[in-house]
Amino acid sequence: MLLLDAGVWVAAKDADDRYFEAARALVVDTRRPVAALDLTLYEAANVVGARWGMPDAARELCSSIIVRCGRHLLAVDATMIDSAIEISAEHGLTAYDAAYVAAAHRHGWTLVSVDVADLVSKDLAVAPDAADYP
Repeated sequence: MLLLDAGVWVAAKDADDRYFEAARALVVDTRRPVAALDLTLYEAANVVGARWGMPDAARELCSSIIVRCGRHLLAVDATMIDSAIEISAEHGLTAYDAAYVAAAHRHGWTLVSVDVADLVSKDLAVAPDAADYP
């Protein structure tokens, strides 16, 4: 299972993003199950709706995340928050990034992120073009 962070979902909508093609392949191909965190919806809505000023596109993206992930759209719980706090302190991450890492660790999933500086370079995630994809 691939856990896609918000950056991957957003990259799949941005033809100018360096990971556009790989991210889009991960998001669109329903033969490969993917997961997301509930906070992914807020992060994606923030970028597309607030930052890009495209609220309709943000609604569409959030709907796509919900449908695509189905039962693999995870709510952050107390145990995950505790793990995220530890991971964030250990690796100098935001609580948001650390929540993705905590979820991936908990479930034995591969975290996929476009955040090269904070996640990929620290071997906490793989970039979309390096994701194990059939």
